[in-house]
Amino acid sequence: MQRPGRFEHTRYLGDKRTQLVYDLDVWTEPGIIDDIVATNSGICFGPDTLPEARNRGYRLATA
Repeated sequence: MQRPGRFEHTRYLGDKRTQLVYDLDVWTEPGIIDDIVATNSGICFGPDTLPEARNRGYRLATA
């Protein structure tokens, strides 16, 4: 999947509304990612890793 413009250098994109994190390297449903970007509810993590996202309370989304 192509990464959204604001998150072009991000692998893990979090949704602040649901506390889910999406791995943009493997996620295949662009509608959910487009909704996150359109509603400005996205968050990225530093460092851009799954353990960091989990440290902040996010859990990995599954299809």
